[in-house]
Amino acid sequence: MKNYYEILEVNKKASKEVIEKAYKVLIKKYHPDLYKGEKQQYAEKKTKEITEAYRILSDEFLREQYNNELEEQEEVYKQRFGNIQKQEENKQDKKKKQKQYDEQTFEQRVNEQGMGTLGGIIELTKQLINDIRKSKERREEFKENTQKNIIAIILTAIIIITIGVILWYIPFTNGWMRELLFENPLFNWIGNLFSH
Repeated sequence: MKNYYEILEVNKKASKEVIEKAYKVLIKKYHPDLYKGEKQQYAEKKTKEITEAYRILSDEFLREQYNNELEEQEEVYKQRFGNIQKQEENKQDKKKKQKQYDEQTFEQRVNEQGMGTLGGIIELTKQLINDIRKSKERREEFKENTQKNIIAIILTAIIIITIGVILWYIPFTNGWMRELLFENPLFNWIGNLFSH
C-alpha cells in the first residue's frame, strides 16, 4: 500500500491547505516537460503518484478511509515485526545463556546446583551427560574433517603423480621432465637422501 503522505512529503496531520500547497510544489518540480529520456519517464510516473495522492488526501471521505486502512496495515506490520523481534531476542538470550553455561567451570556448576540436594545431583548428572555428548559430537566432527583432509591430500597426490606420468610419456614434454628430475639440484638432493 502506497503511503500518500510520504509521496506528498507531508505529515499525517497536515491540513487540506498544506496538502494542496505540497501538491502544487511537487507537480511543478516533477513536471515531465522539464526532463528528457529516463528522467522524463520517472517524472511522469512521479507526477501520476503525486496526483493520485492528492486526489485521495484532498477528499475528506477518501482520506478518512485511507487513514483507516493505513492504520490497520501499520498495526499488522507492528504485530508481525514485534513477533519476529521477540523470537530473535529469545534466540539471542538462549545463545547467551548457553555460552555463559559453557564458560562455567565444573566447580561453579556444582556450587550453583547445590550438591547437597537430590535435585542438584540429578541436574548435575544431566549436565555432565550433555557435556559428554557434546564432546563426542566435537570428536566425531574433528574425525570427519580429518578424514576429508586426508582423502583430499591423497587425491591431490594421485593427480600430481598421474600428471607427471602423462608428461613423462609425451615426447614433447619428456625432455623437460628428465631435466626437471635428473638435473634439478633439489630433486638430486632428495634422491641422495633416499639412496643412502
